[in-house]
Amino acid sequence: MEYDKVDGNDWIWEGGMESVAPGKKAIIIGAGIGGLTTALFLQEIGWEAVIYEKKETRTEFGAGIVIAANALEVLTDLGVADKVKQAGAKVGQADIRTWDGKVITSVPVAKQAARYGTYSYLIHRARLQAILAESLRDETMLHDRKKMISFEQNEQGVSVRFEDGTEDHADILIGADGLHSDVVRLLFGAGTLTYSGFTAFRGVAAYVDPAYTLEVGGGFEAWGSGRRFGFSQLGEGQIYWFVAINAPEGQEVRIKKEHVLQQLSGWHPPIEEVVMATDEQAILKHDIYDREPLSSWSKGRVVLLGDAAHPMLPNLGQGGAQAMEDAYVLAKCLKEAADVSFASIRSAYVSYEAIRIPRANRVVRQSRRMGRMVQMKNPMTIKLRNLLLSLFPDSFKIKQLHWLLGYRMSDWDRKEWLKCYD
Repeated sequence: MEYDKVDGNDWIWEGGMESVAPGKKAIIIGAGIGGLTTALFLQEIGWEAVIYEKKETRTEFGAGIVIAANALEVLTDLGVADKVKQAGAKVGQADIRTWDGKVITSVPVAKQAARYGTYSYLIHRARLQAILAESLRDETMLHDRKKMISFEQNEQGVSVRFEDGTEDHADILIGADGLHSDVVRLLFGAGTLTYSGFTAFRGVAAYVDPAYTLEVGGGFEAWGSGRRFGFSQLGEGQIYWFVAINAPEGQEVRIKKEHVLQQLSGWHPPIEEVVMATDEQAILKHDIYDREPLSSWSKGRVVLLGDAAHPMLPNLGQGGAQAMEDAYVLAKCLKEAADVSFASIRSAYVSYEAIRIPRANRVVRQSRRMGRMVQMKNPMTIKLRNLLLSLFPDSFKIKQLHWLLGYRMSDWDRKEWLKCYD
């Protein structure tokens, strides 16, 4: 029985699609962190993976990304964790201050590192993607400037069409194409994104601050009324900064640097100096969104991961990490599948969703709660928040984040994975 032509929002009974030859081939839409990590895991289990990215993949566009202990475990499994650490900078210090420089609290990063066997690291997103791409084998193809416009699927496989008129065929299609996912739109319809209430400006610059050296690593966040600034060592002679500002959705900003400096006027050193040291063209501006969690990430032979499946606010620094966890689990479930028959693929997807959806959706919800806490505007609630944070002992801080940072994919032994198939 042939079915499930996907074009727009409708699933139409269709018998005209040419059957795909048997094999183990995956088409991955999106060459971001999730797509690249998925390809690396698939090639380890004997699948052919072909990645299609609609943008230019060799650009240095982007900003910093935190690689926490749970993400480093996945990268260790892929054999690239040491390269990531060498190219980035460890987070050896993480202070939280008021806008005028008073210390509210500090994250016990050394104690966390002792517990988990590693510090967190900050790395330029483009550098991380380059490390992942360099680890692809010759047979794992990566094509950029290839925009998918539609796909069809039946019980034998999936056919994907691109804007340039070309097509490709595979056993499965993986949507790893981010917040504005074309795969999600075609699979489930144009879902509504939820605006967070704040806009982020981000920059990378060459800047030296004797209070936050590369040897120590890390940096600080400064919290004001409806505004928050972060600064951290990025590695390779660079620092990364961001500012989150409560603002109406879609607010136009003509000169980004000037706007940020106005918002942070009078904030403690080196905040204004860091922004001034950044080229205007190197400053990124994005309204920040997430989406109400989906109850399912797949239909037929098509499946989602990363921001396509569960976009989240950046307040916990887990967007990339959760995409890596998705990739690990999806590959594990596909490895356990008996073959590439429709029934086996569906069983693998059901297992993947059973393992990943509860955790990913929890991170989405916790990131929202964190956003409400750090973007407060009321002076009295800000004072109360700062007082409470200053009273929490290190043991409490570590316990509160253990569910997130202490999560280990390797804790799932084979019997636990196979329970998902019962």
